[in-house]
Amino acid sequence: MTDYRPMTDLPEVAGYCTGDFLVLVGELFGRGYANGLLEEARRIGMTVIGTTMGRRDSDGALRPLNADELFEAETLLGGEIINVPLEAGFDMEFIDGQPSIADQLKKVRPDEWREIRFSDESVEKARAAGTARFRANLAQVVMEIERLVPAGSNVLFSHVMAGGFPRSRIFMLLLNRVFKGTGDKFQSSEDFWNSSLGRLCEVSFNEVSADTFRYLLEETTAMRERLSGAGGQVRYTAYGYHGTGVLVGGDYRWQSYIPYLPGWAKMRLEDIAAEAFGNGILATVYNCPEIQTNSSTLFLGVEIALYPLLTSIRRAMGESAAAPLLETCQGMLKEGETLAHLLERADAYLSSPILADILHYDTWPQPNTREQAELMLTSSAELMGMHTDQKQLICAELSRIVSLATGRLMIHSSWNPAAATLWLNHDTIARLLVDSRGAGIL
Repeated sequence: MTDYRPMTDLPEVAGYCTGDFLVLVGELFGRGYANGLLEEARRIGMTVIGTTMGRRDSDGALRPLNADELFEAETLLGGEIINVPLEAGFDMEFIDGQPSIADQLKKVRPDEWREIRFSDESVEKARAAGTARFRANLAQVVMEIERLVPAGSNVLFSHVMAGGFPRSRIFMLLLNRVFKGTGDKFQSSEDFWNSSLGRLCEVSFNEVSADTFRYLLEETTAMRERLSGAGGQVRYTAYGYHGTGVLVGGDYRWQSYIPYLPGWAKMRLEDIAAEAFGNGILATVYNCPEIQTNSSTLFLGVEIALYPLLTSIRRAMGESAAAPLLETCQGMLKEGETLAHLLERADAYLSSPILADILHYDTWPQPNTREQAELMLTSSAELMGMHTDQKQLICAELSRIVSLATGRLMIHSSWNPAAATLWLNHDTIARLLVDSRGAGIL
């Protein structure tokens, strides 16, 4: 397991400038972590190049974006997209004339999920086919990037691929119980993970969230050599998650969302970066704090660790400088509710003996328990319920800050990274907001 290494010093200003490039490997959808990278890249004058996962037709065929889809995607990105499908994974692959894994899963009834079986051989054949397709398309993307990037430029590849749940209604039913179930609807994540469907997820998570980073490093070898020979360099970042350091009981403490099933794939991602780093490639995984994203409705409770960021910012900036943010957040609460009460309730969950008994860095990622799930989901609902409008949440405002801050930290740290894996904890984010380099984030 990777040693826990928080970023303790703010990075020096990177040497990227006009004429350098940020390449987003993975498609941008809505608001999330990657928006912070894009905003910082544009702020310092870098040119943004995007990629797409492509789209599936009704017959399952993978294709590039059509004209309307490409226009919409490039408008969202604010840059050119190389229109070659980089969909990762293998659940839609047809092997030996047999239905795809996704098609086979359509026939599974909810009460049969424990009985379904996929042979290791069939999964491996599908995985190999998906890998071959992805790498062939990635090679095309790299050729297009080489055409766009002049000799001597610096290029930062940012890997933003994550997930890997096979596309099937049965998974949505099961995962709602794993991540959001209580009482009779509780589903043990360990029970699910040890099933055939869980093993399928493990292979898929590894392929999508981790191995695509290795393929990127390998497919850009010639490009690295060409640019370095002309005075430029190629660097790489990837988004990880391996818990995060937040204020608990007044002190900074590592904690994590439970159950985080993609955790094993995220550790594999760290290992890939460590191998590359050891070979002189500037590749770093940044383990970022929890935020609200498009998938947060599934991972209910992940947002609880965001609330202590308010206290971190207040500590770092002082009461008067933090006042505008605090006033904005107070204004989101119902009449009679206070930030002090909200933060007290968030801390009560994070410092609970129930979590302390099961949450340890060396044994991460932990499976859920009935008691832990009940506490987490009840706490999440309580904190959400303090707000006036469920579409105007404090954790959404804090997510925006985290996105911008981590994007800024990642781009500047990537110029001369201290290690292959770094944690961007709440104290570092708060410190950035105090520093002149954090101007404009709040």
